[in-house]
Amino acid sequence: MRKLVYYIGVSVDGFIAGSDGDVSIYPISEEFTRYAATEYPETLPTHIRPLLGIGDAPNVRFDTVIMGRATYDPALKEDITSPYGHMRQYVVSRSIGHSPDPAVEIVSGDVVAKVRELKAEDGLDVYLAGGGDLAGQLRDEIDELHVKTYPLLLGSGVPMLSAPFAATDLQVTSSRVFDNGLIFTTYTRKR
Repeated sequence: MRKLVYYIGVSVDGFIAGSDGDVSIYPISEEFTRYAATEYPETLPTHIRPLLGIGDAPNVRFDTVIMGRATYDPALKEDITSPYGHMRQYVVSRSIGHSPDPAVEIVSGDVVAKVRELKAEDGLDVYLAGGGDLAGQLRDEIDELHVKTYPLLLGSGVPMLSAPFAATDLQVTSSRVFDNGLIFTTYTRKR
């Protein structure tokens, strides 16, 4: 069975973006970018991959991505309708009636049922790209968290997970500090 992996960048105080959805506040780490290009190449958008010399690199961890509307919108604003063309793409939205690209499937119904269906398939894991509201809806389905914690305090913004309070036990499986202070930690959900 495949896993749902929430791979996300976050501030020390738990925000994945500013109040307006801005993620440009997070400093770029050349060391982490090289690491991601090798270990997580599929998480880099299709149009960015050639710039990093990994245009046709094989998928290492994921072959499917699921994201919320707010995560998809920045690509659409740049006229990129298939941001992860090297994977199967799902966008969860109740407001997009028709997909702007045949390679992107819109999920407007039961997202938990869709994720369970995807997890039951053969293949690589499923990449949960965001955002916080979608992660909150899928909280009980998330098997692993791969978290880039940036050395920043935002005070407010888009939370990593929007869900009612419920303590969930996690086990740290790895942790590494990168050149700009970014701490990359992987967690497995204790079941």
